[in-house]
Amino acid sequence: MSLARTHSVALIGLAGSLVEVEADISSQLPGMRLIGLPDAALAEAAERVRAAAKNSGCALNGHRLTVNLSPAALRKHGSGFDLAIALACLAADNVVPAASVGAVVHIGELALDGRLRPTPGMLPAVIAAVRLGHRTVMVPAGNAEEAALVPGIRVVGVASLREALIWHGARLEHQEVEVLCAPVEDDPVDDNLDLLDVVGNDEAILALQVAAAGGHHLFMLGPPGAGKTMLAARLPGLLPDLSPAESLEVSSLRSLSGRAVVRSLVTRPPLEAPHHTITAAAMVGGGSGQIRPGAAARASHGVLFLDEAPEFAGAVLDALRQPLESGRISIHRANAVAHFPARFQLVLAANPCPCGQYGAGDQECTCPPNSRRRYLARISGPLLDRIDIQLTVSRVTAAQLRIAADGGRLSSAAARNNVVGARQTAAERLAGTPWTLNSQVSGPWLRSPEMRLGAPVTAMLDRALERGGITMRGYDRILRVAWSVADLTGVARPGPDEVGQALYLRKGMAS
Repeated sequence: MSLARTHSVALIGLAGSLVEVEADISSQLPGMRLIGLPDAALAEAAERVRAAAKNSGCALNGHRLTVNLSPAALRKHGSGFDLAIALACLAADNVVPAASVGAVVHIGELALDGRLRPTPGMLPAVIAAVRLGHRTVMVPAGNAEEAALVPGIRVVGVASLREALIWHGARLEHQEVEVLCAPVEDDPVDDNLDLLDVVGNDEAILALQVAAAGGHHLFMLGPPGAGKTMLAARLPGLLPDLSPAESLEVSSLRSLSGRAVVRSLVTRPPLEAPHHTITAAAMVGGGSGQIRPGAAARASHGVLFLDEAPEFAGAVLDALRQPLESGRISIHRANAVAHFPARFQLVLAANPCPCGQYGAGDQECTCPPNSRRRYLARISGPLLDRIDIQLTVSRVTAAQLRIAADGGRLSSAAARNNVVGARQTAAERLAGTPWTLNSQVSGPWLRSPEMRLGAPVTAMLDRALERGGITMRGYDRILRVAWSVADLTGVARPGPDEVGQALYLRKGMAS
């Protein structure tokens, strides 16, 4: 009998490993056995492959088929190995040349009629194939546009197993089949949202620009109707377009999440706004089988917005503390560790109390003091200490409405230009360092002899530290915000005004 092999890709997080798929035909009892630590979905590939091959006009050999997925110690997940298994089995039976099948990486799930279904995670899988030295990959036709976004590789899109066999040299008559495509979901980021829609709240608009300029996290506290959600929804529109590396990373996360990537890479920062009933695993990522990215990873290089933050479970909020510091999420399992990027901007919005009317002025709060304290205490102190900008947002008054009607407001396009200029200034200053944004800079570097601000400039900040108004981590974060304010206003170095403004944005403390 015969032996043939081809290749596919196994994903653990965004990292891909090359898997050699070997098929051997022996003279034992008929059947197909899959070895090499397959999960439940992959173990069922035997039935899918057998039915797909029969309905494609090339039934599998009636003898014993043993399919090995190597390396055997690496656990494999999902149905993306179907195409590789089918072609390895048919090559072992001399239906197609083994040399042709062995030179191509095959990724795709088979339907019972032989058609190929789009496979989640195609983009990172093809990136892994290129990194591991392969130059030709065969994918479902519904994934061809996504796979073609990776430079340096030849993409062969096929709609069915029969079409794949013909491409590899099988003498079969071509049959047209319907191409299966992944559903295209609408992007939650609406480019039509503009700062011009926001009436009043000049301090909040400034805070948004500072947050966008330096990549800072933001917490907004205010009664219902103050415009917290409206402001947060407009933050992605102030951020610059993604760089090529960021675009590839965001697109890979989108693909791994099962959302289609068509025609071009994602170029705008993403927005994730999960409901407050989300679990910790759904927030940071996980899963009982294949490890999938959570909302925090999908928001990488964009915005993670948690509306009504005190309503989220404490464990969910505290799970964000480590990613906020490291910019990375690591999901540990007994047999694997998956890593996801987590360089997102966190935006929290909360009411001041359960009824939402405390401090509103126009309505009376009915909540007892203990209830108010318990409500806001659901957001832990260590998490709040990692939020650079903490702002109280008030409801718009009739006077502010009349002033806004007279014009003079800033559009999102103009604000984005200011943000782009501020980020370029920061990038020039941070050239030669591991950082590109003010929010990433370490405290010791900010307090180094070259970057240290004079004592008169930081006097108010030092007093706040002495009286316990801020922690040392908060001290460094205020310095970062001060540099962002300076970059946004075109000042070479922060002065007392910039530090005072940063202190106010941090704690609401007047200078």
